[in-house]
Amino acid sequence: MTCMVTGANAGIGKETAVVLAERGARVVMVCRNRARGEPALAEIKARSGNDTVALLTADFASQQQIRALADAYRRTYDRLDVLVNNAGLHRFRRHETEDGIELTWAVNHLAPFLLTNLLLDVLKAGAPARIVVVSSESHRDGWIDFEDLAIRRFYRGMAAYARSKRANVLFTYELARRLAGTGVTATCLHPGMVATRMWHRNNGFLRYGLGLLKPLFLSPEEGARPVVRLAVDPALNGVTGTYFNRMRPARSAPSSYDVAIARRLWAVSSEMVGVAV
Repeated sequence: MTCMVTGANAGIGKETAVVLAERGARVVMVCRNRARGEPALAEIKARSGNDTVALLTADFASQQQIRALADAYRRTYDRLDVLVNNAGLHRFRRHETEDGIELTWAVNHLAPFLLTNLLLDVLKAGAPARIVVVSSESHRDGWIDFEDLAIRRFYRGMAAYARSKRANVLFTYELARRLAGTGVTATCLHPGMVATRMWHRNNGFLRYGLGLLKPLFLSPEEGARPVVRLAVDPALNGVTGTYFNRMRPARSAPSSYDVAIARRLWAVSSEMVGVAV
């Protein structure tokens, strides 16, 4: 079994990679650069006892690098059994990527959208295969303003993050509909409130508040458990188009089931990444 885990150098991604490797999977880690990835690669190999763990790099703020990542994967592997779209970020202040796209939207939504579509051929070759998208309960507060996807009018970091997590859910549901009958499933989840470094670049007030709450958060190891379950649990064979809150299926926000919104998001996202799908 070959698994790709994005954002695998730290937090939930690293712990997911460790467990999958412990179970004998050939794990392909995706990290932003080799400086971040190589220490994690050594750690995952040592902890899992699995020397087949490999590292590929891509900055998910760059569509060019995402395309190069997909090409590099296909040059080495002819199938993909599990794709875990885990990489994500939150920024207190607004930034734009080299492609002129608001950073949170680019990394949290467009990157997994593009990477998944570029790898659909090898996922179908590995069918039955699974796609797992790490979302968040914050998706319930997300509102996608199609008239201002760049968030130029009024940027708030948490609102941008929630919007990207809503997009993750809509993307998963539409992907599941499009993959019906292929043997490739798509699910998404809220892994719980996990103590990771995602929030460390935010302003002092938010960082201080999260620091106070940190003892109540799950560890990265605990946060990885539901991700691993969606990736490999035989009891979930054939389960698709479903949102999980930790270990259990749950209803996502009511409007996340709106097929018209999901199809519009798919069309807009396709245009933004230049992929005809």
